[in-house]
Amino acid sequence: MTVADSHRAVEAVWRIESARVIAALARMVNDIGLAEELAQDALVAALEEWPTKGVPDNPGAWLTLTAKHRAIDQFRRRDTYQRKLQEVGRAMELHQESAEAELDDALDDHVGDDLLRLIFTACHPALPAEGRLALTLRLLGGLSTEEIARAFLVPEPTVGQRIVRAKRTLADKKIPIELPPPGELPVRLASILEIIYLVFNEGYAATGGEDWIRPSLCQEAMRLGRVLAGLMPAEPEVHGLLALMEIQASRIPARTAPDGAPILLPDQDRSRWDRLLVRRGLAALGRAEELGTLGPYGLQAAIAACHARARTPQDTDWERMAALYRLLAHLTPSPIVELNRAVAVGMAYGPARGLEIADALTGERALRGYPQLPAVRGDLLARLGRTEEAAAEFQRAAELTRNTRERDLFLNRATALR
Repeated sequence: MTVADSHRAVEAVWRIESARVIAALARMVNDIGLAEELAQDALVAALEEWPTKGVPDNPGAWLTLTAKHRAIDQFRRRDTYQRKLQEVGRAMELHQESAEAELDDALDDHVGDDLLRLIFTACHPALPAEGRLALTLRLLGGLSTEEIARAFLVPEPTVGQRIVRAKRTLADKKIPIELPPPGELPVRLASILEIIYLVFNEGYAATGGEDWIRPSLCQEAMRLGRVLAGLMPAEPEVHGLLALMEIQASRIPARTAPDGAPILLPDQDRSRWDRLLVRRGLAALGRAEELGTLGPYGLQAAIAACHARARTPQDTDWERMAALYRLLAHLTPSPIVELNRAVAVGMAYGPARGLEIADALTGERALRGYPQLPAVRGDLLARLGRTEEAAAEFQRAAELTRNTRERDLFLNRATALR
């Protein structure tokens, strides 16, 4: 194996195993920053040793064991060594050998619980959304600062500062690396789901840049969703979010032309939809429904399922979709939900009905710079034959969007109407 092959192997293993290594270390040292440093030390050691000694049979265990030894070395060098041993249930008089054996057990046990603790800590509500997002992708996604910056079109130093500030906030506020008490679980879980879906949405419909879709971000969000569903199998909204992401992601192969230009839902070749993702998404939706009443993500998944089950746009159950949007608007009132309801109502009951809803949203402060509002109004106006007004709306949508592909789409619609 060449050095390059070894480095690729290290990178692949790191993506898969880093979250587990950091999670186990975080429980041991109770400090996310220190846990990541120790795991990074193990990564550096792998980059140095694997090219000459070969990739070990169990590379994840090798990284964990190496990181554990780094932790023991640090504890030994510090005055707090004995205190740290006590924190993980060790007696002060234990010999080094027995202490290391106990630490091995501490790292090997409760992997699922450790990972869940890390997820809840990285997505703690005390952190701003951008800090939670960056820290989650760094710790749980194994992405580098450069990769996160490139994915979200943010300067690398900015991402680095967000990660540093997030770790400092967790340390300064003495936020423990633990599962929340039952009374706090709904709010804390909502914070995690929000971050995962934010990552997915940025991949599914990029807010800026040259690409309309960034599939790698969608894949990362779905991976995190699957991990969370495995760790919290009894939470319906976890399955609801996973269903929503997988059903939406099933359309990605059909959402762009060969040159990268967007293809809207009514014009997509549905034979190109990923049927495996559709089946997985519908199965996750079924689990969410079995576990209880659908929440916001489950309702959105049910809406997406209306598209997934329709062989053609004409087969779509728009009336059911409009009803589901009404439920969603009641559960989580939002002008964006209302705008989506306007689309469904316009398809189910005619563009005039949909336009009434969209027109009522023009004064909403939250939608003032939102390009989808004039785009929806433009489409409804065009269907009513009011082409000049529709063209003006698409022109405004083009001026508001920061995504190059979307801007071209809106400009083309405006030109065609004129």
